[in-house]
Amino acid sequence: MKYIAVNGCKLWVEDTGDIAKPAILFSHSLFFDHTMFHHQRDELAGDYRIVAYDHRGQGRSNPAERAEQSMDHLTEDAAGLISALNLAPCHVIGNSMGGFIALRLAARYPDLIASVVPINSSGEEEHKKTDFAPLVESMAANGTEPLIDTLMYIMFGDTFLADPDRAKEKNHWRQKMLNLPKSIADSAHQVVFRQSILHELKDCRVPVFAIAGDEDHAYGAKEAKNIATASGGKYHVVDKTGHSASIEKYKVINELIINHIKNTNK
Repeated sequence: MKYIAVNGCKLWVEDTGDIAKPAILFSHSLFFDHTMFHHQRDELAGDYRIVAYDHRGQGRSNPAERAEQSMDHLTEDAAGLISALNLAPCHVIGNSMGGFIALRLAARYPDLIASVVPINSSGEEEHKKTDFAPLVESMAANGTEPLIDTLMYIMFGDTFLADPDRAKEKNHWRQKMLNLPKSIADSAHQVVFRQSILHELKDCRVPVFAIAGDEDHAYGAKEAKNIATASGGKYHVVDKTGHSASIEKYKVINELIINHIKNTNK
C-alpha cells in the first residue's frame, strides 16, 4: 500500500498483482473504503493487476473540503490515478458512489477505460434527496452513531442483515461506520446532491455492465436498466442482495466480473 499524489491530493492505494497483467481499478462506496473489495482482490489478483483506493476525504486518503469532494473532483482523481500508475486501458469496478465515478470515467475518459461495471449504482440525480438530506445534516452535527441502524439498512440487504452466519462481517462494517468522523457528511452531501450522468452516456464507446441487487434499498434494477439503456450496455440483477453486493454476494459478483471482462476482451 502507498500514497499516490494526483490532482492536488494524496490517495491511499492498494496495488496487488503483476503490473504486466490487465488492470482493474476498484472504486468504493460512501461510508466504506478500499477494503470492501478484498473478496475481489483475493480471487482476481492471480490473473489481473488489482488497484483499490480510498477517495479523497475518506479512508486513509487526504482530507478535503466539501466543495472538493464532488463527483467531478473524484472522477478527476480516478483519471489521474489511472495515468499515474499506467493502468490504461483498465476496467473500472465501482460500488454505489464508485459507480458514479466509473460512469463519468466512461463518458469523459474513454481512452483510459477498457470497460466499467457500476454495482448498486445510478446514473441519475438522487431521487431520495428529501430522505437523505436530513441524514447528512444529522451526521455533520452528531456523527454516525445515532443513524447507525438506518445506515446498515441502506447499505445492506435484508438477507445479509438477517443471516446469523455473517454476524462477524456485519459487526465489522457496523463498527467501521460508527468510527467515521463527522466530516463524512461532506462526502455524503456530494453523493446526495450529485448531477445526472445519463445524458453524457449517449453514444458511449466504453462497454458498460451494470449490476443491481433485488434487495437494494437505495438503487435497484430500475437504475441499472436506465444505465444500460443510456450507454448501450447491459445489466444484471442479483437476487437476495442489497446495496453492497461486492461484500454480500462476492462469489456471484466475482463470477460476473470475470465473465464480463472475458466477453469484453473477445
